[in-house]
Amino acid sequence: MFDVVVIGGGPSGATAAEDLARSGRKVALLDRAGRIKPCGGAIPPRLVSDFAIPDHQLVARINTARMVSPTGRSVDIPIENGYVGMVDREHFDEFLRMRAQSAGATRVTGTFRKIERLKGQTFVHYKDKATGQDAKLETKLIIGADGARSSVARAEVPGGDKIPYVIAYHEIIEAPSAGSAYDPRRCDVIYDGAISPDFYGWVFPHGASASVGMGTGEDGVDLKDATAKLRKSSGLEGCKTIRKEGAPIPLKPLDRWDNGRDVVLAGDAAGVVAPSSGEGIYYAMVGGRVAATAASACLASGRARDLRLARSLFMKEHKTVFRVLASMQNAYYRSDDRRERFVSLCHDIDVQRLTFEAYMNKKLVKARPMAHLKIGLKNIAHLMGIVSAERI
Repeated sequence: MFDVVVIGGGPSGATAAEDLARSGRKVALLDRAGRIKPCGGAIPPRLVSDFAIPDHQLVARINTARMVSPTGRSVDIPIENGYVGMVDREHFDEFLRMRAQSAGATRVTGTFRKIERLKGQTFVHYKDKATGQDAKLETKLIIGADGARSSVARAEVPGGDKIPYVIAYHEIIEAPSAGSAYDPRRCDVIYDGAISPDFYGWVFPHGASASVGMGTGEDGVDLKDATAKLRKSSGLEGCKTIRKEGAPIPLKPLDRWDNGRDVVLAGDAAGVVAPSSGEGIYYAMVGGRVAATAASACLASGRARDLRLARSLFMKEHKTVFRVLASMQNAYYRSDDRRERFVSLCHDIDVQRLTFEAYMNKKLVKARPMAHLKIGLKNIAHLMGIVSAERI
């Protein structure tokens, strides 16, 4: 009998399993082996400190972000007083799973099948990878951390089958040699309808390799063709391709994360990826932590309603940021003209400073009210077309 079975071993599930194991709970971490999620791999300093990530997991440290408009105009935004860390999900996720195991979690490798409740007992059924046979784990509670198209969410939580998402696709390539246009300490974000009609493309350094990809929520877009165009325009078409990956990325937190009984969601399964930026690793790990907190509270009190703590704790801290980012995406990602204006707005020093302060610390900065006012007025001017997108 486990206290909790965590389904899904990405950053969210592994974090939940580690936290529960360290608190003395008997926990199993069920994960499919071999799957690598497509991801740019960017993590802020707050994640490094909050979750004690060792230096050896950082494959690169980024000091500049370049925004590229549909017409090819660009603005380089320096990352002051810090850096953006880059991780390779192939190794980072396994590191987190191993750390959970070292904390006392039982690792189980297999594919989730279903949840069965029988005569007061709850079982998680799965197909064991080693034997190919069906098996089951008895448990008191379940954390569903099995991704954007979560089988647990669809089966157990109202609205769990209705998460809006974009499809992300990227190719991991060998990084080009020095002297090329590629900069191993710069992230490029490309806002171009020819690459993505409703999101963006990216070139993110990973040390000896790089992630080149894009995302879209529109049907009929050829993701591989769009990525090939991005590689060509970035001078990376001749680089050796190491692997190719694709997956859905959710863009809105679910209104409910638990089933009122014995299941709570975490990470992509709960929809916690930031709109506009698509940033997910930090929010996934926070989601895993609050799910573990809610599960521990439920186990201690015996009250199923304590599972609601996961969503309430998360949204108390991050709801406003998510709303602001969703508004920005809705305002600026709808056309190339709007994307051109967005990149033009990014030239503003107040925008740059407040954006990265918010990114690094995961809070909207309130220390400079006049800067916020100026940004608001400039934002309105750009959206209304009062300011030309050609102006800097």
